[in-house]
Amino acid sequence: MIKITLKDGSVREYEKEVSIYQVAMDISEGLARVALAGLLNDKLSDLRTMIREDASLSILTFDNDGGKHSYWHTSTHVMAQAVKRLFPEAKLAIGPAIENGFYYDFDISRTLTPDDLVKIEEEMKKIIKEKHEIERFELPRDEAMEKMKSIGEDYKAELIRDLPEDVVISFYKQGEFVDLCAGPHLMNTGMIKAYKLLSIAGAYWRGNENNKMLQRIYGIAFPKKTLLDEYLHRLEEAKKRDHRKLGKELDLFSMQDEGPGFPFFHPKGMIIRNVLEDFWREEHRKNSYDEIKTPIILDVELWKRSGHWDHYKENMYFTEIDEREFAVKPMNCPGGMLMYKRSMHSYRDLPIKMAELGLVHRHELSGALHGLMRVRNFTQDDAHIYMTPEQIKDQIIEVIKLTDSIYNVFGFKYRVELSTKPDNAMGSDEDWDKATNALKQALETLGMEYRLNEGDGAFYGPKIDFHLEDSIGRTWQCGTIQLDFQMPERFDLNYIGADGEKHRPVMIHRTVLGSIERFIGILIEHYAGAFPIWISPEQVRILPIAPTHHEYARELKEKLAEKGVRVYVDFRDEKIGYKIREAQLQKVPYMLVVGDKEMESSSVSVRARSEGDLGAMKADEFIEKAVEEIQSKK
Repeated sequence: MIKITLKDGSVREYEKEVSIYQVAMDISEGLARVALAGLLNDKLSDLRTMIREDASLSILTFDNDGGKHSYWHTSTHVMAQAVKRLFPEAKLAIGPAIENGFYYDFDISRTLTPDDLVKIEEEMKKIIKEKHEIERFELPRDEAMEKMKSIGEDYKAELIRDLPEDVVISFYKQGEFVDLCAGPHLMNTGMIKAYKLLSIAGAYWRGNENNKMLQRIYGIAFPKKTLLDEYLHRLEEAKKRDHRKLGKELDLFSMQDEGPGFPFFHPKGMIIRNVLEDFWREEHRKNSYDEIKTPIILDVELWKRSGHWDHYKENMYFTEIDEREFAVKPMNCPGGMLMYKRSMHSYRDLPIKMAELGLVHRHELSGALHGLMRVRNFTQDDAHIYMTPEQIKDQIIEVIKLTDSIYNVFGFKYRVELSTKPDNAMGSDEDWDKATNALKQALETLGMEYRLNEGDGAFYGPKIDFHLEDSIGRTWQCGTIQLDFQMPERFDLNYIGADGEKHRPVMIHRTVLGSIERFIGILIEHYAGAFPIWISPEQVRILPIAPTHHEYARELKEKLAEKGVRVYVDFRDEKIGYKIREAQLQKVPYMLVVGDKEMESSSVSVRARSEGDLGAMKADEFIEKAVEEIQSKK
């Protein structure tokens, strides 16, 4: 008998091998209708996969990440089949499911246009209607390579050549279309219901700018049209919120041709930046961090010692000074470790918590640059915590609580991922297991749900990542907590223990905002440029109706400025309706209209950005209200 343990703990027994789809049918026909894939012994698998021995199994639908992956993976094959029908000379590169949909890279002799996307969608409709069964088969390496070469799929042949010797080489076939693929896929093409091709972009083969530029088609698909409509609506909303567009309209930042990937912050953008940094500093002071500053350029030997030379060199900038080679720092941690080493420490000193708003530079490909979200220089809100092994759990819990409290101020919900040992990791399995278990224990002590992200840790240690959800449901990875046994070893960090002997400290690397630049970009899109009053570059705009009211406006400005309120007076000789519209477009939280009546009664006529006309209010009363909102960070 084969025993299959389901997600709810129940066990089903079968006399002989059985497919995942058959198990779903046994549970209920309704489940089988919506089943898209299975998680078999924690491995994402086709519904057609046969189970031949005792196993654990979860049936996945579109509500699960694995189900979405399978749905979008099949969608990209349907799209590729349509492209091959319309452009037989097209060569296939890669076509994965991604976090939001799918894409496929093609080598096509002519440039695709939006009109071509419409034609490809029409061809996809035919393929879906044809309901081709999707079949999986395997081939030996030489035969697989020869098959791809014989049909002119040079990119696929190169992929096969570079696969590990022991890997199973599998293909998927639907109708006349065959593709090299690990899967999983749906049972047939007819299961795709609602889809949309979204855009065309350039993409270098294998992400290498020295390789040929291919054409990438992005798409999305859903099992219901209503879900597609909701997604497309969110995309339209995202366009309106694009931080690059709003950054220009609100005069916050710019990117110049003379510095691609290096942002310029304008006066209003600097106000937002300084407000964030002041808030960050205050929160870290409350949590007993010491702030430090380390140099931007340091001797290349330091980066060899840290491991960045071996693991991160292609992302770094270098320079020569006095015939010595130096590197521009891509991370703050090696400098932070030199700060720790400047004196000997006792176990009584630990934990030592050093925070740094450190400017770093990383070489990003020009095609990957995107406003403030992907830049070549940025300021990380870094901190490094040095502690004894016994302090690990408590320190991780403290960092999680600090991160949670900061995100709550901005109104962000978030999810947590735990990433484990990658292929290029430094250090022993024992250290990695110890570090990973410490992170798990901290999360479980706080009762926090988390996803396991196998193999995506930093090269020196496992990590917890925080993915923020913005106001239109998109997620952004910002905060991270990385536990590190390797760097203290490489830098020979020590403390004197209670036994009078030298011991090795354990280290936490962590950020909360991630990078100041990217976080500002996220905030612009999260709030659609309408920042809460405490962040807003201009908090109050005074709008005098006529020149006779200018003096009263100046007096109001002085009173507000004395209380620390950022205030501007619009003295232009324009109609009041025009001034109000301008202030509204600039997303100023409060507009104060002042005329004869307000001047005589020492009052203001208040308009709020979101609520509109709030009516008359005594000037002092309004100032008190504004100051309270700013201080409470409402």
